[in-house]
Amino acid sequence: MKFKQLSLFVISAGIALSLTSFSMSQASAATSDSAASDSTMSKQELKAQKKADRKARRATKNAELNKLEKNGYNPAGNQSNYPQNLQNAQQKAAGQKPTNAPAVAP
Repeated sequence: MKFKQLSLFVISAGIALSLTSFSMSQASAATSDSAASDSTMSKQELKAQKKADRKARRATKNAELNKLEKNGYNPAGNQSNYPQNLQNAQQKAAGQKPTNAPAVAP
């Protein structure tokens, strides 16, 4: 009686183990497929792509900062009214009339 129970347990454990290893092998295959698509780009191409992305982000940031500076925001100036003076410049840049409400501490 105990031999039958033990053999059923061993068989069910073996099936569970094989199903687990099968799902892991599928996950590993999916990972290797994505790695293969990444490896189609050479290191130099990947480096050039990252450099282009950095330059684009920097250009966007600089353009936004220049737009705010043209509308009255001075990051190096007096920051006693920091959130309000930035918000005023953002509203002015968006074509809205700036509100001169006092800054509220968070």
